[in-house]
Amino acid sequence: MDAKLLEILVCPVCKGPLVFDKTRQELICKGDRLAYPIKDGIPVMLEGEARELAADEEVRS
Repeated sequence: MDAKLLEILVCPVCKGPLVFDKTRQELICKGDRLAYPIKDGIPVMLEGEARELAADEEVRS
C-alpha cells in the first residue's frame, strides 16, 4: 500500500484515519471497527463491502 495514498484515504463512515493490515490486505478503521478490503491493489472503500471486526480481534499494522 502506497504511504501517500494511505495518508489521503479516510473511513467513509466516520472520516477517521485508517491502518493498513498487510497480512490481511485490509484498511482498518479502529473507531468503527471496520475492515475495508484491498482487491487487486485497489482499496474498496464501500461500507457494504467492509467487514466488522470481532470484539476480540486485534488490529495489526
